[in-house]
Amino acid sequence: MSMFDELKVLGANVDEGLERCLGRTDLYEKFINKLPEMLDDPDIKDAFDRGDHNTVIEKTHAIKGVTGNLSITPLFEAYSDIVSLERKGSFEEARAVFDNIQPIQEKIMECIKKNRG
Repeated sequence: MSMFDELKVLGANVDEGLERCLGRTDLYEKFINKLPEMLDDPDIKDAFDRGDHNTVIEKTHAIKGVTGNLSITPLFEAYSDIVSLERKGSFEEARAVFDNIQPIQEKIMECIKKNRG
């Protein structure tokens, strides 16, 4: 199965992401290949643990933007919720969303890493 097919199975709207990259698979892959490093940022978990809500918002907002542009829908939706919940002061709910998205995030990162060209 190709990376794009596997990402689709994991909930990504690859066709929409490709449209945003003017249909250029090379450009889409270039941005997708950078995603694991962004997602594998221990500062987010540490910020949650410390109660550093400004850092949580800053880091998760950046991920929300990138995953939105790439149409990695499950991550975009989760990180959108985290940002919204953090801004409303619903810190425990935001942490729960963060913890709950980790398994699918790991699968997406695995998919990307194993298919890097």
